[in-house]
Amino acid sequence: MPILREDKDLKSAFQNCRTICVVGISPDPYKPSYFVSDVLQSHGFKLYFVNPNYADRIILGEKVYASINDVPDDIDILDVFRRPSAVPALAEEAKKKGFKVFWMQPGAESPEAIKRLDSEGYSVVAGRCAKIESNRLL
Repeated sequence: MPILREDKDLKSAFQNCRTICVVGISPDPYKPSYFVSDVLQSHGFKLYFVNPNYADRIILGEKVYASINDVPDDIDILDVFRRPSAVPALAEEAKKKGFKVFWMQPGAESPEAIKRLDSEGYSVVAGRCAKIESNRLL
């Protein structure tokens, strides 16, 4: 699959999604990872949270895992809230676990990860906010 840019492709990604893994979750309700996750939950998605700094804590009613590989379910959308420099290694970890769409929130875009994932046939979203797009398209 290509880099997803068209509304129909983004909408399809959401409609074919059951689980979203949010990497970089924060317990701070003023941080984007928190309020975006809150909206995604309100749309009925099952969320899994990953942040080694908050492993085993409960955020928005869900357990936080230390790594993607600890998530006990298949991942449809991997929603990334990390520095761009951390994203290529995260993408490699995610490929081992498996996912359908690798979504880099605004500010998390890594040109290296985008190029690599796209060249390997993964679906990628970059620089689009999952909260805004889900509210707009669902």
